[in-house]
Amino acid sequence: MRVTPGSTSPPCVLPPALGPEQEEQESSETHMSVLWYAGQLAITYYDTEDCSVYFMPDIPDNEDLKLLQKVIGDLNPQSIVTSAKQDQNIAKFLTNLTATAGDKDIGKPEIVLFPNIDFGLEVSKQRILSRQFPFIPSHMTDSEKILYLSSIIPFESPLMIRALGGLLKFLDRRRVGVELEDSSIAVPILAFKKFVLSDTVNMDQDTYCVLQIFKSDIHPSVYKLSSGLKEGFSLFGILNRCRCKWGEKLLRLWLTRPTWNLTELNKRLDVINFFLLAQNHETVLTLQNCLKNIKNVPVILKRMTLSNTKVSDWQALYKTAYNAVCLRDTCRSLPNTIELFQTISRVFTDDLHYIANLISKVVDFEGSLSENRFTVRPNVDATIDEKKRKLVGLADFLTEVARKELETLDNQITSCAVIYIPLIGFLLSIPRLPNMVDKTDFEIEGLDFMFLSEDKLHYRSARTKELDSLLGDLHCEIRDQETLIMHQLQTRILEKSEVLNSVIEYAAHLDVLLALAATARENGYCRPRFTHRHGFHIKDGRHPLMELCAKTFVANPVDSGEATRRIKIITGPNSSGKSIYLKQIGLIVYMALIGSYVPAAEAEIGVIDGIYTRIHSRESVSVGLSTFMIDLNQVAKAVNNATERSLVLIDEFGKGTNTLDGLSLLAAVLRYWIRQGTQCPQVFVSTNFHSLMQLELLPDTLLLEYLTMETHQDGEELIFFYQIKQGMSTISHAANIAALAGMPAKIIERGVEVSELIRNGKPIKRLDHPSKCKRMEKCKSVVEKFLSIDLDDPQVDLEEFMSKEILPSAASVL
Repeated sequence: MRVTPGSTSPPCVLPPALGPEQEEQESSETHMSVLWYAGQLAITYYDTEDCSVYFMPDIPDNEDLKLLQKVIGDLNPQSIVTSAKQDQNIAKFLTNLTATAGDKDIGKPEIVLFPNIDFGLEVSKQRILSRQFPFIPSHMTDSEKILYLSSIIPFESPLMIRALGGLLKFLDRRRVGVELEDSSIAVPILAFKKFVLSDTVNMDQDTYCVLQIFKSDIHPSVYKLSSGLKEGFSLFGILNRCRCKWGEKLLRLWLTRPTWNLTELNKRLDVINFFLLAQNHETVLTLQNCLKNIKNVPVILKRMTLSNTKVSDWQALYKTAYNAVCLRDTCRSLPNTIELFQTISRVFTDDLHYIANLISKVVDFEGSLSENRFTVRPNVDATIDEKKRKLVGLADFLTEVARKELETLDNQITSCAVIYIPLIGFLLSIPRLPNMVDKTDFEIEGLDFMFLSEDKLHYRSARTKELDSLLGDLHCEIRDQETLIMHQLQTRILEKSEVLNSVIEYAAHLDVLLALAATARENGYCRPRFTHRHGFHIKDGRHPLMELCAKTFVANPVDSGEATRRIKIITGPNSSGKSIYLKQIGLIVYMALIGSYVPAAEAEIGVIDGIYTRIHSRESVSVGLSTFMIDLNQVAKAVNNATERSLVLIDEFGKGTNTLDGLSLLAAVLRYWIRQGTQCPQVFVSTNFHSLMQLELLPDTLLLEYLTMETHQDGEELIFFYQIKQGMSTISHAANIAALAGMPAKIIERGVEVSELIRNGKPIKRLDHPSKCKRMEKCKSVVEKFLSIDLDDPQVDLEEFMSKEILPSAASVL
């Protein structure tokens, strides 16, 4: 059945609610297989959360393996499988990875080495083609199966095929996710999905930390201590308006993989722009309501492959298919110029109708809920219907049988009942009489005693035996028959699982873009424009997190040219907003690179291939490095890796060591970039080293621009305007900042005095130095003690006299 905008959607009667539904949170693991040979890298990995295998076709990667390092940092795999016969570069890389992983925010992966023969090309191909996948229809021949798999998996990438073969070997050996299942049950693989990282913007963990892209806080609920953490105040936290779990997962993935693929970014922005139009508000609400009912389909499909399907799974799967059709019909009424709508209209096929109709016609949701097991609707199976009809009229029939049995029993027995017990059959139940004490008293002529339960005696009689032969074990037979139908239903749905995987993928895209549109509408963001030139122009830029905390936030512009003003040096007092300005620049550029609207009045962003920062020092005892060494490492990454298309943000570099040495290092780094000319990155540096300008340590060049944060001194009060302007600051206003911090006035006064003496080259006098008169008195006392000694007296110990009398007095004077 095909649904058009004017036709009826699949069965409109939704199943009854099963109480408050909660998505099951199963621990997710990632297991990766890696091969690197002759400059080519191949990566495949298995995600236990959606039971999918992801592959990256053969791609070039240098000997430093930066691309591999990026993937491992994003995925944080529990295991990395590779060949025992490997190139020295990757062997050294994996050794260093396990040695340093504990010092970083990623866990320590297990390195698993298999013989090289397990990664053979022909062996791997055979391993792939011989495996039974639930999404491949069972009626396909071997040749049809090969054609089907070749349309999904690029067999022309030999290194990737070898990595995939090794991964399948690892999954079967470890039995990932099915450790407790029967050995005949294989690890479920519900889909093969491709991923690429060639256009990813380079950002390290320090940059993610200082820009507060993610932030983990300890969960306040005592009931969630096991999960440990919750998302704190972060960019992810304010952007996450997703309605389904897979949208949230995709948003997190986009945030970890910013891209400079302008085509992809503009596609995302086109969708957001459409959702922000006032006339599309009703469409947005419809899509959001549908997305709320997109459930955890991969977990349900995994249970189907293991035959562990629950009653709630059928309800969730029906809701997902039903609402996916609603999403498709809505997208078909939207403009075809937007690729996402066009794709959803195409890939959400009529198989969704088939799944929804099949579940609706077969599954009895109310009966399943009441019996807490899978039950089928009437008119699905005639045999089951007949047996259920017998069960419905069985109560009255058994009452009549019991009445006839009572007529044949002793007069002392005043009542009896005929009952049915599954697996045992029909029994005659008689109340226990007072004179029935021993087992021998239970014997009744014509009846076979079975057991005593709750003061009732249970017997088999000729009539109950006849009932067993006529009716059989109805309950068990019905259950067996319904279980068989459930397995048949599971098989049909698994054969159509490809469309369900497409639903999860594109519903997640839709969910993320709706979330980004909601955030943009609420906070007044604008659409960024992309240009192929280097540099960027931002009008009235704002910090997306700070503006939510501050009562008033002062917007600031950013202008960085292609041939001029590529390096900006920002000065100003502490607390004047220099660090916020740097982070604001980084966040606006970063948000544009994930395809989001940005907090600004206008934004034009050039091509960016990396964001490097030195803003906060992430100290760690386990690293074994000093704070200044960590600062140096962060700056060294920017110096060694930043290109003319990179953005570098440096805040107060050099303050962790001697002032002269720190100033010299900062000047040397800046001069290094200045010598690169127009090939230098876009650099923003904030500093309180005013000598950098006063001593003219940097050359006069168009690449440099000096900026400062505007302030005003009103008597002893320092007023911050938080406004960026051209120029430079020569005063740190440290005394004013100290007063704002609550420092005692005497300490501030002394600090100002010492600062002035140093600045004017004058000696600094100690506050606790004795007066001149007191010093003269002490000097006289020392002289008198020395003159009073009789050097001719043999009993005088001159050494003891000097150490106990003269030297202590002289020390107090000096």
